[in-house]
Amino acid sequence: MREVEIAPTFEDWRQAARELLLHDIPPDEVVWVDASSHDPSRLDFDKTARPSPGGPKSPLISVPKSFVDLARRVAEHHDPARWSILYRLLWRLVHENRDLLRVATDPDVAAAARMGRSATQGAEGPSAMGQPPQLEPDAAIAAAFLPTDLSLPALREAAARCTGCALYKTATQTVFGMGPTEARVMFIGEQPGDQEDLAGAPFVGPAGEVLTRALAEVGIWRHEVYITNAVKHFKWEPRGKRRIHMTPRLQEIQACRPWLEAEIETIKPSMIVCLGATAAQSLMGPQFRVMRNRGRAFQTRWAPWLMATIHPSAILRIDDPAAQEQAYADLVADLRIVAVRLEEERRSKTLGELPPAAEK
Repeated sequence: MREVEIAPTFEDWRQAARELLLHDIPPDEVVWVDASSHDPSRLDFDKTARPSPGGPKSPLISVPKSFVDLARRVAEHHDPARWSILYRLLWRLVHENRDLLRVATDPDVAAAARMGRSATQGAEGPSAMGQPPQLEPDAAIAAAFLPTDLSLPALREAAARCTGCALYKTATQTVFGMGPTEARVMFIGEQPGDQEDLAGAPFVGPAGEVLTRALAEVGIWRHEVYITNAVKHFKWEPRGKRRIHMTPRLQEIQACRPWLEAEIETIKPSMIVCLGATAAQSLMGPQFRVMRNRGRAFQTRWAPWLMATIHPSAILRIDDPAAQEQAYADLVADLRIVAVRLEEERRSKTLGELPPAAEK
């Protein structure tokens, strides 16, 4: 075992953790010790193994920014185990799974989330001056609000109290998904807009009208599908008396990811339709391009059949009438693929199994 003594600060832990990773020392071989001052010699590494200032640079250690934000909060906690948990998370992010923080049920992720949330709520700073602390969004923190009962009523009630990211501070309310539990198709948009924020329901504004009309053209009715958003709070900036939509950041999308995952797990749709880049990338990763892949079916762990298409609001932003008409026709064409698939699924109850999606 290797004893590593550090000052109880995030900066000292990060420096020591980098050295440990550089020397490929796994978490189960490290004992972390708090000290009032940090003596780097206590790391007890072979000095000749360290890169000299003029020599080759150390390998770049790349981790998600959400982990750095979480680690800073956890460092403010007083549990002696925090350094071990953080280093174990860091090791696993580097060696096993870069998306580990998205696994809200993982014991290390859950423990760090609890510490980070507790430390932030107890910290003095802006909140001590009458203002709430500015939380950096993180999926692990939002996951702490999930109920044990994954039913739609329980999820909707719990989501109404979620403060896992800063967006709740300026939103009127949480806008959760709506639709029947037995829905075979789930539509996922980006986030609620101004009217959705006021009404507390998804897709009830101008973009919702476009979606409803396009669905009706292909024979799909809103009451038979589940409609939700990747982000549950309205992000906006003031412009005169108006509230103008702002695209959510990656950390804010990740913060809401546990709610979206819980909706999918509860509904268990056979088809998912992602409306726009934010929704598609929240499930398929940041490299996914809607305009390149729209209308194509993918077999995923989220559903046997997933497709992406343009968001109805993008159609409304097109100034040229002919171009807007063509964009709407393209949306209808994509939704017609969904309608055909839905009809095939209905027939499959008597004619046999459906063919799988063409791509993975």
